[in-house]
Amino acid sequence: PDERMDEVDQASSEYMQAFSFRLRGRERFLMGKIEKALQKIEDGEYGLCQECDDAISLKRLQARPEAQLCIQCKEAQEKEEAVYADD
Repeated sequence: PDERMDEVDQASSEYMQAFSFRLRGRERFLMGKIEKALQKIEDGEYGLCQECDDAISLKRLQARPEAQLCIQCKEAQEKEEAVYADD
């Protein structure tokens, strides 16, 4: 019985390590986006779409302050990614 519990404990530990690693990766990714947004504020470019240079709507920035694309460009990007995902 102890061997089985050791296997379960080990599997649980490995799962938690993998989960923690993925979470740290997401946090690093988000921190990078936040740092870019802060730099854009310093440069006076915050709120401008990096694709088309149009203003990103206030509603979008309130929902995602780190947004780099206006909603139209983001939707176009997602459609393009969906095409490649289907291949």
